[in-house]
Amino acid sequence: MRILLFCLSLLIALPALAVQPDEMLSDPALEARAREISKVLRCPVCQGETIDESNAPISRDLRLYLRDRLVAGDSDAQALQAVTDRFGEYVLFQPPARGANWLLYLSGPVMALLGLLIAWRFIRARGRNDPEPAALSAEEQARLDRIMRD
Repeated sequence: MRILLFCLSLLIALPALAVQPDEMLSDPALEARAREISKVLRCPVCQGETIDESNAPISRDLRLYLRDRLVAGDSDAQALQAVTDRFGEYVLFQPPARGANWLLYLSGPVMALLGLLIAWRFIRARGRNDPEPAALSAEEQARLDRIMRD
C-alpha cells in the first residue's frame, strides 16, 4: 500500500504539460524532437515556463509553428532558428552570448563584485571611525573590583 501511495505522489509531482492531443505529431520521433526543442523555448507571456508547460495562446502558436517546421523537414537547429527569427531571441531560455546579450550575461557578476566592493569599503570605514573606549576612572575601577569580588 505504501509503495502505491509513493508512486501516486510521484505522479502528482510531475509538471503538467499544456500540449493538447490535437497538437501532437503522429510520428513519435518528430514529437520527441519537438518536446526536446520545447525545453529551451520560453513562453513570451508566462516568462518562467516552457512553451510545453504554458496554457497561453501564444505558447500554443509556438508549439504548432515548431511542429510545422519539423514536419517540413527542418533539422532541430533550423527549426529553433525559424522560431527565433519569427518570435525573437526573447523566446530562448539561454540566448546566445553576442551583441547586446553580453550586457545581460555580464551584469550579474559585475553587480556582485560591485556589491562586495561597497560592503568591504563600508566595513573598513566603520572600523576606522569607532572611537577608542575611554579608560575607567578610579571610582569606576574600584566599583568594578567590588562587583568582581562579590
